[in-house]
Amino acid sequence: MKIIISAKNLKKSYRMSKTNVIQALKGVDFEVKEGDFTAIVGPSGCGKSTLLHIMGLLDRPDSGTLKIDDLDVSKMKEKQAYKIRAKKIGFVFQGFNLIPTLTALENIMLAGKYGGQKLSERKERAQELLGMMGLKERANHKPNELSGGQAQRVALSRALMNNPSIILADEPTGELDSKSSLEIMDMLKKLNREENRTFVIVTHNDEVAQTCKKIVRLRDGRNA
Repeated sequence: MKIIISAKNLKKSYRMSKTNVIQALKGVDFEVKEGDFTAIVGPSGCGKSTLLHIMGLLDRPDSGTLKIDDLDVSKMKEKQAYKIRAKKIGFVFQGFNLIPTLTALENIMLAGKYGGQKLSERKERAQELLGMMGLKERANHKPNELSGGQAQRVALSRALMNNPSIILADEPTGELDSKSSLEIMDMLKKLNREENRTFVIVTHNDEVAQTCKKIVRLRDGRNA
């Protein structure tokens, strides 16, 4: 099976002050194949979210290499990284990250704008995704008018807007109750199974991790 994400010896530090440097990643190796449904697990502060942000080109490693579809993106200029991010990668965040002043439909359409879709295409695609998520009647509701599970489905729809091959999810069930968590995980697995989308999910929840096909464990910034 084709390898679509390959990370080798990734290191990342953050300078908090003159004397305080936090080493978030201390040499992580990681590989994701097409169609994988992978969990990254480990205790708080082990580097899970840092690794996900680097894979999503939201951050850069200090050293090491990261390849996406055989393209070395480790030191890629922001303009190039933006294009890859917009076309190949969708994000699902723990806190939903929906814009509070926009409706569910508008939040999803915004991702299409960044992906270069025309207005008519954006609206049609966003409505199609809301229908797929069972949220057609919530199209004109703002985030504060949605339940946690509904807000996360809107966030998932936004992640799917540009038809990316890779979905990165940072604690996607972290703010949901048990029932909504199961629904979201079932939705992710269905997309993986039926559309062969590749998922990488950061979670501290072992129950969520056990539903994944592959588990990568981190501890203290390294592979455990």
